[in-house]
Amino acid sequence: MQIFVSGSLAYDRIMNFPGRFADHILPEKLHVLNVCFTVEGLQEKFGGTAGNIAYNLSLLGESPLILACAGRDFAAYRRHLEKLGLSLEGIRVVEEEFTAGAYITTDQDDNQITGFNPGAMKFPSHYRFPGLDPAQALAIISPGNLEDMIGYSRAYKEMQVPYICDPGQQIPVIPREDLAEMITGADILISNDYELEMIMGATGWDLAELGRRAGAVITTLGEQGSLVRQQGQEVSIPPVTPERVQDPTGAGDAFRAGLIKGLVLGRDLVQAARLGSTSASFALEHYGTQEHAYSQDQFWARHQAAFPGEAG
Repeated sequence: MQIFVSGSLAYDRIMNFPGRFADHILPEKLHVLNVCFTVEGLQEKFGGTAGNIAYNLSLLGESPLILACAGRDFAAYRRHLEKLGLSLEGIRVVEEEFTAGAYITTDQDDNQITGFNPGAMKFPSHYRFPGLDPAQALAIISPGNLEDMIGYSRAYKEMQVPYICDPGQQIPVIPREDLAEMITGADILISNDYELEMIMGATGWDLAELGRRAGAVITTLGEQGSLVRQQGQEVSIPPVTPERVQDPTGAGDAFRAGLIKGLVLGRDLVQAARLGSTSASFALEHYGTQEHAYSQDQFWARHQAAFPGEAG
């Protein structure tokens, strides 16, 4: 099955500040804030919603097509994707821009200050879907270029390709009518619980109405697992315990990849969400969104231990 993953490609540039922001920011001077934090080096990691989901799908034995834009500094990311055996056909390179970048500084209290440069993400990827067989396709629209998010939702409905709507961090900037259009006709609406409240506030729809607009509503709840709401029924999906918790960043994208893998395998939505929990557990064990790895045997052994009777 062909899996289309639209969203962002980004470099995460991570810095650690060996102090506390609070010790350097004077509350009474916030109106004239001028501070400098000397950090302990910088780490560059591969990230972005589309990149993260595709990476996790590759670990699960799938070869998704990324639909996104990258910039003139794409070379390192290109080599990374090529090593994974992923096609670059759906990635548009915009030479006059840098690839999107998140600049994240974390202090000793785990407070973070992040600057985000959308760079090439300001441009749509404009993929045309040559030779598409809708019966053998599945898509996820994750946060990225707004024109892509809206345009691909329309295209998937027109071509009758089932898709997952994942508006995420873009909820505040998607016009209300466009957000409503994206959700209406989606097979699944997925978000975390905070984003779900934002979606309901932006659309004016309650959970019942969201369930009528989309085929199902999945809500991730961090360490509490997730909820699957479908046809008036609600099922709680427990989290899968990782060997250690190193960094929660990227666990949501890993969950989405596991969910998609389950759908590709023909599992029902609850079983697919359980695969999402197992996939997310591996992401939690490493610092960065694409630093974890596992074999198929390791994945299915952990899944079977957590959910007996649901082997691969």
